[in-house]
Amino acid sequence: MTSIVVMGVAGCGKSTLGAELARVLGCPLIEGDEFHPSANVAKMRSGVPLDDADRHGWLAALGTEMRSYPDGAVLACSALKQAYRDQLREAAPGLLFVYLELSPEEATRRLEIRAEKHFFQANLVASQFETLEEPLAEPDVLALDATLPLAELTRRVIEWLETAAK
Repeated sequence: MTSIVVMGVAGCGKSTLGAELARVLGCPLIEGDEFHPSANVAKMRSGVPLDDADRHGWLAALGTEMRSYPDGAVLACSALKQAYRDQLREAAPGLLFVYLELSPEEATRRLEIRAEKHFFQANLVASQFETLEEPLAEPDVLALDATLPLAELTRRVIEWLETAAK
């Protein structure tokens, strides 16, 4: 199995879809948020957006973790810029990306609902969209509407994987 990155802005459902795909595919889930150094978490908790330098070490750690699963894994990771995705591709060649598209309004709404449970603050949504370079023209990317039900998102990814494997 090839490894998959479920990507998009905060609140799009990366972790939820990633966990379901890992379950269905019988492979490990790598939760990108768990690999942020404490300085990154402190910045986000205080409402300060991360910059490229903050993300570089985090992406390197994710790449190292992905290499530890040569039979494939699912990574839930924002991967907002092409340079970030390219860093992951370099670490784990053959990666496939599932991009969960979501409006700023819906991302804010979702983050406000989970505000007490997660370090990422809703006031950072604008910075996520400013950083986002949509991967629509990149190879091996499936873009999906993040507001679709989980079962539908999962079905579409599985169908895409079956087609991509041929």
